[in-house]
Amino acid sequence: MDLSILKDYCLSKKGATENFPFDDVTLVFKVGSKMFGLTDISDPNLKISLKCDPLFALDLRREFSAIKPGWHLNKTHWNTVEIDGTISEESIFMMIDLSYDLVFKGLKKAEKNNI
Repeated sequence: MDLSILKDYCLSKKGATENFPFDDVTLVFKVGSKMFGLTDISDPNLKISLKCDPLFALDLRREFSAIKPGWHLNKTHWNTVEIDGTISEESIFMMIDLSYDLVFKGLKKAEKNNI
């Protein structure tokens, strides 16, 4: 998987947007006003940080050595996934879906209605 596939998948989610709110290299994917993913586009080792249910986050970290606690994020609720070929695209897409769904569920009703 490369950055373009990752980016296209994230932006295929309903209401998903992209921007660079922190700097010129940290690409952030949002639904409404909330982040569901972020990646450093300057890093040759592609990674994406995704929101995750805390218990499931721990299970994923135990199962995959390429999944670590969220880099510079709340380590209880975020995982950083190294996209190094050891995790299938299908599994990465599933983690993106879960992150998007968690964030969307947490939006205020008015914000959900505008998406």
